[in-house]
Amino acid sequence: MRISVQAESFDLGEEVAAFSKEYQDVGAVVTFTGIVRNNDSGTLKEMLIEHYPGMTEKALTEIAERARDRWNLSDALVIHRHGALVPGEMIMMVATSARHRVAAFEAAEYLMDYLKSRAPFWKQEITNDGAEWVAAKDADEDALKRW
Repeated sequence: MRISVQAESFDLGEEVAAFSKEYQDVGAVVTFTGIVRNNDSGTLKEMLIEHYPGMTEKALTEIAERARDRWNLSDALVIHRHGALVPGEMIMMVATSARHRVAAFEAAEYLMDYLKSRAPFWKQEITNDGAEWVAAKDADEDALKRW
């Protein structure tokens, strides 16, 4: 299991290849990549993502360990970036591997839902009109109820 909180971009193809190359007893590898999307008004200049080093990695590790145990994963990978990102840049990725596809898909969704609503990241949208912190969304909280 690997957890990485980093400012640098990552190569999706290299990450997926490295994640999945060693497995012979795995029937599924599921990946998800989050992209910084423009805001509703189309004025996003950048998204500033802040975190507390140490605390963030610990929280992500705990979430990934719960997923690994619940779905009997062979492995899990979480990469989340911080710093200033512009629309179109990759912000995060999740990868899960398991003997069966249902477990890999469900674990990946679980990780994505918890990363979106519980991971200790703070996001600020910077536009031509100023900066505004991104508030939690009810839909993100509702997504956790199924787990």
